[in-house]
Amino acid sequence: MPNTEQQPWVTNYQPGVPAEIDLPTESLVAMLERSVAEAGDHPALEFFGRRTTYTELGDQIDRAAEGLRTLGVRAGDRVAVLLPNCPQHVVAFYAVLRLGAVVVEHNPLYTSRELRHQFEDHQARIVIAWDKSVPSLRAFPADIEIDHIVSVNLLSAFPTAKRLALHLPVRSLRASREALTGPAPGTIPWRDLLGHGAIDKEHPRPSVEDLAAIQYTSGTTGRPKGAMLTHFNLYSNALQGEAWMQGAEYRKEVFYAILPMFHAFGMTLYLTFGIRKQGLLVLFPKFEPGLILDAMKKSPATVYCAVPPIYERTAQAAKQKGISLRSCRYCISGAMNLPDHVVELWESVSGGLLVEGYGMTESSPVALGNPFHPTRRPGTIGVPFPSTLMRVVDLVDPTVDVEQGRPGELLLKGPQIFQGYWNNPEQTQQTLLPGGWLRTGDIVTVDADGFTTIVDRAKELIITGGFNISPSEVEAVLRLHPSVVDAAAFGKPLERGGEMVVAAVELAPHATLDEDALRDHCRQHLAAYKIPRRIVQMTETPRSMLGKILRKEVRERVLPTL
Repeated sequence: MPNTEQQPWVTNYQPGVPAEIDLPTESLVAMLERSVAEAGDHPALEFFGRRTTYTELGDQIDRAAEGLRTLGVRAGDRVAVLLPNCPQHVVAFYAVLRLGAVVVEHNPLYTSRELRHQFEDHQARIVIAWDKSVPSLRAFPADIEIDHIVSVNLLSAFPTAKRLALHLPVRSLRASREALTGPAPGTIPWRDLLGHGAIDKEHPRPSVEDLAAIQYTSGTTGRPKGAMLTHFNLYSNALQGEAWMQGAEYRKEVFYAILPMFHAFGMTLYLTFGIRKQGLLVLFPKFEPGLILDAMKKSPATVYCAVPPIYERTAQAAKQKGISLRSCRYCISGAMNLPDHVVELWESVSGGLLVEGYGMTESSPVALGNPFHPTRRPGTIGVPFPSTLMRVVDLVDPTVDVEQGRPGELLLKGPQIFQGYWNNPEQTQQTLLPGGWLRTGDIVTVDADGFTTIVDRAKELIITGGFNISPSEVEAVLRLHPSVVDAAAFGKPLERGGEMVVAAVELAPHATLDEDALRDHCRQHLAAYKIPRRIVQMTETPRSMLGKILRKEVRERVLPTL
């Protein structure tokens, strides 16, 4: 039984959600093989209308694993993957794991410069890449040694009719084809990798404690760091998600893979939890409302997890086209604040609650969530998942807990917490405290029932006149102004010490920047020391892969101009 004094939040769980999960004792490979055996001819994947059964998926994984083995991949080796959401991504992920090797996911749209540090760090010698990504790999300096690149042509996974149509001599079709595939000379075609037959059934499999993935995270400071996630970590998070989504049935759920699977949330949601539930993963290489709504006609989604802008655009497009979203029952939003108007819009067209959650790469990634139940509290990130503990500690001394209701840094502990940063013991020591507590770097407040609200990132606080200013608070006020679509606030260091508040704003169409008017607006909501001294306009807004403004990049661009 949980200690409700230490874990008061469990009383607000949806009925049936346990306080603790049964921890995994087997690897993700064993989980996959069970799903393949039990689901058989049930569809596992759908890509532009073409389906792959669980039996077919298992066969492709076994053949890809044998292909990688013949290339020299051994247990513990790192294998880099640069793929959008596609059937080959699912196969590559599990083929690498089948050998006891380690998946290193990358954004396939990254430039050579963005990829270079990560490759220097993990030193993978085998790469499975979208053929459009190959030029970025070829541009690496000679000191980054890659033995083999396996190139993936997305069109090979298309239905035959659609693939043939894209080769017709029509300008618009040619443009679509060129966006999906490109030449990759000197690489091993994916079809050749699968041409070696299936791997020996007796070939050693990984254990639950083995390293499964290295996920790179930039966090808020410094160069990207590789978070080490074991089979135990990732499997635990899948089991926590299963406990949270009460009522989700085996072989009945349809997961819309909109979030990238190279991102931690996409990895867990689709590649581990979705496969465990033996669901159908409908794969989208990028978010396009038209593609989503077309797929809804054939395979209506039941699990539709995304970020606020995607929910808003999907709901608006569905209302315009008269397409039902009532099948969408399980909807979790993350990565950024979930506005009330998005919740109201989505719940007016879908079949369930839209709840906000919280996670980070280092927690595999999900750690807190709002219940799929009337006990949810909009505006908060919810309560800790089953088998997850949290503390809120002093910003200077993380050994000291703050009083309930006061802001402090969020610490997390649970089976999903990572093992440290690859080749970076110093950062690991700073982030993982004795006892297994993870420093999140997020400043939160927690109410008496355990519902948690993010105040800001500890590393991004603006310090002026001895006061700490939350950039999120300033940004939220600016977004209330009708001329502002989005905003990023940060501090500009002053010669006399401290910082002044600067805001960069993205304006609505046809709006013009009026600094004085925006400052007057801020005065109605903020103390004088929080009002931006300078407000500048952003014309090209840097955003993360999930659509969140990259405050650090905005700061780096704007500061030299001030």
